[in-house]
Amino acid sequence: MDIIYVLVPLSILLLTVAVAIFFWAVKGGQYDDLDSPAHKILFDDDEHLIQRKDAPTDTTDKDA
Repeated sequence: MDIIYVLVPLSILLLTVAVAIFFWAVKGGQYDDLDSPAHKILFDDDEHLIQRKDAPTDTTDKDA
C-alpha cells in the first residue's frame, strides 16, 4: 500500500511533463502543416532526373 504514495505523484509528474512537452511542440509550430511534407516526398527526386535527361551525352567514338 505504501507504493501508492510514490506511484500517484510520479504518474502526475509524468503526465504534467508530457502535457508541457505537447504544448511546447504546438507553440513551436510542430503541427502547423501536416500535409505538405507527406506530399513533398513524392516529388523530391524529380529534379535530378530532369537534369540528367537534359545533360549532353558524349557521342564521340572512342575506338577510332
